[in-house]
Amino acid sequence: MADDISPPSDQPWFMRWRHAVLAAVVLAAVAGISIAHRSRDAGDPAPVTTTTSIPDVTPTDDITSYTLTRTLKNGMKGDDVKRVQQRLKDLKFDPGRIDGLYGGDTIMAVWAFQAVAMNLPYETKSDFVTPVMWDLMRSDVTIAPHRPESTPTHVEVYLREQAMVVFKDDVPALVTHISSGDGKDWCEEVVIDPGEEGNKGKDRVVRGECGKSVTPSGVYYFYMRKYGLRESALGTLWNPVYFNYGVAVHGAMNVPKYPASHGCIRIPMFVSEYYPALVQYGDRVFVFDGVKEPEDYGSPPPYFNRVDPNWKPTTTTSSTTTLPGATTTTVGGAGKVTTTVPSATTTVPIVPTTVASTTTTSG
Repeated sequence: MADDISPPSDQPWFMRWRHAVLAAVVLAAVAGISIAHRSRDAGDPAPVTTTTSIPDVTPTDDITSYTLTRTLKNGMKGDDVKRVQQRLKDLKFDPGRIDGLYGGDTIMAVWAFQAVAMNLPYETKSDFVTPVMWDLMRSDVTIAPHRPESTPTHVEVYLREQAMVVFKDDVPALVTHISSGDGKDWCEEVVIDPGEEGNKGKDRVVRGECGKSVTPSGVYYFYMRKYGLRESALGTLWNPVYFNYGVAVHGAMNVPKYPASHGCIRIPMFVSEYYPALVQYGDRVFVFDGVKEPEDYGSPPPYFNRVDPNWKPTTTTSSTTTLPGATTTTVGGAGKVTTTVPSATTTVPIVPTTVASTTTTSG
């Protein structure tokens, strides 16, 4: 049987494969022409060599990365003022509107910062922000409570520094400037609304009283709040939250750097608009005087006023107090006192309170 396998050829390899190579070259040329036609038909641009790059990304603006090149004072404007305001706000020192205007609300927040973060007594606090203070402000500021693990929300009042902090789970929710009792003796005409300390009736009481302007140190708790304007032996109160008889934390038109009240804790008006919502009945209040610990004092009541036997009503002078959302009412007395009274006032007691016989608290 004959062998059907052809013997190997003696021709070189390129001679044996020349037909296959020629066919491959022709096929590649045809394919290239076809692709070029399709590219022109589709309008594709000619390929070019490119380098891949990552676009620039603007990082989040960090106000603490900025330095301060001037000392900020009352009336100044600028982005640096706005950064100071925002930093104070972030740290819970409420400066009011973040508007780039260095004014009264911002200054009170700066006072509070100096009091709590720098531990300065009220006599040494300044009205301006220096570059050195800004460097401290933009650092890692930590405000720790003196009484941790108290009620879930508690308040610490620092009389020496004239500041107050609301802590929630030992973290600041608000740090604000205050003005407390100035320690002076006084005799004045007072106007007392129904339901205020010393007035159990249905009508306002106008009479002369004498008292002593002291904010007692100690441990207390919030037991009652009222909304709107209230007149009391303490003076004019806005949105008061009471913790020691008639002594309350309340909004006031005048909250100077120094103690100036009849015993209450004055706070800025714009802060008093939301302050009552931060605290609840039963929340602890610790009042520090910088001399002894609040627990060493217990819970002493305030000084109670006495009726001024020499008081005689007159109408020789007049004074006006105007507060938000109120209607005008005039009452007589030693001087004609015109005040604004809200159309409706809400009183929400939490527990029965003790009223001191026939006298009223000093404020």
